[in-house]
Amino acid sequence: MLDRLQLALFPKSLFPLPNEQEATPLPVTKAKPAQLPYCQPAVLPLGTQWHTITLNGVTLGYVLKRSKRKTVGLSVNDSGLQITAPVWVSTAQLESVLQKKANWIITKLQQLQERHALLALQQITWQNGDRLPYLGQAIVLQRNPVLPTTIFQGECFAPQDGNILYLPLRPEADSAQMRDLTQSWLQQQARRYFEQRLQHYLDKGALTMQRLRLAAPAKRWGSCNSDGTIMLNWRLIHFPPHLIDYVVAHEVAHLKEMNHSRAFWDFVEFLMPDYHYARAQLRQHEPGTLPLL
Repeated sequence: MLDRLQLALFPKSLFPLPNEQEATPLPVTKAKPAQLPYCQPAVLPLGTQWHTITLNGVTLGYVLKRSKRKTVGLSVNDSGLQITAPVWVSTAQLESVLQKKANWIITKLQQLQERHALLALQQITWQNGDRLPYLGQAIVLQRNPVLPTTIFQGECFAPQDGNILYLPLRPEADSAQMRDLTQSWLQQQARRYFEQRLQHYLDKGALTMQRLRLAAPAKRWGSCNSDGTIMLNWRLIHFPPHLIDYVVAHEVAHLKEMNHSRAFWDFVEFLMPDYHYARAQLRQHEPGTLPLL
């Protein structure tokens, strides 16, 4: 249940409207975990305690249960990070174990966060206050009949949780209108964002492409044809930047190597040295699992 998550996927705080609506070109995206927000569950399971720890600069929370077991057990489920430890293990010893497992813990928690973001996407009813993932952040949909066009409260390519997407719709507008306007805006941003990231990797690889085509296939995040046309699934715009960068770098690499040989993967690594992390994350998702907006 979302109200029992230790990772607060959608913070309720909103941010003030900045003066600047356009984003500056982005530098290369580092494939590293974002800060994982956390909150203590309203009710803890019997016999457990809530603790927090900072791992690799990321502060997170976990539920600790003491038991007669002989080793420390770690698991990540829909409720977040769960630790079971022997009664004789000190806090310092336990934290030492968690520090050694920091990369695994952060990766699993981020994957959990992304799965919940996609689940939230499937539950959108297209009403005021609905939230949907955009570049890995949860943005809020709001009707505003006085606006002449759709306006995003925040930097388009550097959104924050809680930024509002204002849609020029009257209060009585139906959900289909809200859905269509939102989809139109998402596709516009996807094209602009993808073009920036494509140019970044084309320049790095000293390559050229013919054109960009957006689509929403059920089986692919992207493709590259021998004529130099790159197709990107526009629904990638829901994901964090480093996952998008991996798909973009992958398809740009196909402009040089139209295969998946060792030479191809070496070139992907040249374009995006830490692509392995994003690749592993993206494998948790399939295009067909995202609802067609």
